[in-house]
Amino acid sequence: MNPEYFNVRVGCLRADISLPFDLFVKIQNRHVHYLRAGSALSAAKIAKLSSTDRVFVPSSQRQAFKDFIHGQLEDQSVEAVTKAEILRESSLSLVEEIYENPDVGKALEDSKKLIHEFVKFMEQEPEGMDHLISLSTHDFYTYNHSLDVGVYALGIGRLAGYSTEELEELGRGALFHDIGKKWVDVDIICKKGALDDVEWAQMKKHPEFGLQILSEYDVSEAIKACCFEHHESFLGNGYPQELPGNEIHPMARIIAITDTYDAMTTQRSYNQPMTPKDAIEFMTTKLKDRYDPELLRILREVMFKL
Repeated sequence: MNPEYFNVRVGCLRADISLPFDLFVKIQNRHVHYLRAGSALSAAKIAKLSSTDRVFVPSSQRQAFKDFIHGQLEDQSVEAVTKAEILRESSLSLVEEIYENPDVGKALEDSKKLIHEFVKFMEQEPEGMDHLISLSTHDFYTYNHSLDVGVYALGIGRLAGYSTEELEELGRGALFHDIGKKWVDVDIICKKGALDDVEWAQMKKHPEFGLQILSEYDVSEAIKACCFEHHESFLGNGYPQELPGNEIHPMARIIAITDTYDAMTTQRSYNQPMTPKDAIEFMTTKLKDRYDPELLRILREVMFKL
């Protein structure tokens, strides 16, 4: 990544509104100036840019971009569904930076502000969580997957009665649940096909790798548990510790459910995704003994409400 620029998802830009930052596009590996600060994009230009998925903003204008996003989320004239799209699209770029940033301490600190915005939006907009869930991309890039798991987890946590502080901790736990994949061979992470036994053995180490990474920083036990225990099973046959259900951290139980749901509904090169309805039915019948039954009930309630 070029440190002089950060990428921005086109979906967080709105038509006919003055943008307080410059926009660049990437052509033949060069950043080319596309729009000057103070100018606006037409709907037609945004549609054309959507084919590239992302544009770039100078790193020196990062605060102007953050202020713009904050202003859109606070603007009472902007509909909740539009705010949800702006929040999600702007957050995907931040999640990508969190995972790509070699400075995990800074990434952990940045995640506080990111999850705070999601929890605040959810509390301010009655239908906010529904809109965020409906925008899920079912895309298994680590960044998209982690954000989707976070959104689902916040939805379950809210109905489970979590406080604002607990929701923010749960959201950060969801965001970093797969951080151990930073230490898994990139060829395994990106493989277009099923893993062989050797590759799968390395992939199964990612919860342990994640715990090792997070243990270097001032992180709560709950966030560590979300990372280390999200592949445990109520049957006691999960990994890496084969914990019985009552010993799995309550927040890790939520991540286990939402991680599975997102994986089952996600398009990958070697399988066809289930529809959300079919995934819920499968989880609540064939897989029901693997999860906390009350949380599984809440997942069903959250998803079928949509």
